[in-house]
Amino acid sequence: MRILVPYKDYFWDFYNPLKQNIKDKVDCVLHIVMTLERVPAKFFKHLEDGIYEIRIEVGSNIYRVFCFFDDDKLVVLLHGLQKKTQKTPRNEIEQAKKLRRNYYEDKEPKNHK
Repeated sequence: MRILVPYKDYFWDFYNPLKQNIKDKVDCVLHIVMTLERVPAKFFKHLEDGIYEIRIEVGSNIYRVFCFFDDDKLVVLLHGLQKKTQKTPRNEIEQAKKLRRNYYEDKEPKNHK
C-alpha cells in the first residue's frame, strides 16, 4: 500500500474545481496507484529524473497529476493539468522538478544559529 501525500495545495488547486464525474475518476485512479503493487502504465508512467505522472482519462479528456517517490513508498502529489496535446509539456515537467526541490528544502531540518 502506498501513501499518497499532497505537497502544499498544488494538487487541491487542480482537483477542487473539477466536475464531480472527473473527481470520481481521479479518486478511482489514485486508489489503483495506492493499492496495486504493479500499477499498469495506462495509469502511471515515469517521465524523467524520478518524476512520474498519474494518468487519468475521462471520455476524450486526459488529465495528469505529477508526483515522485519519497522513501520508496510515499507518492507526493504535485500539480495537475488537463492535457491538450500528445506530449507532456516541458514546462510542466520542469514545474514538477521545481516543486520536488521545494518539497525537500521544506523537509530539511532548519539550522538554528
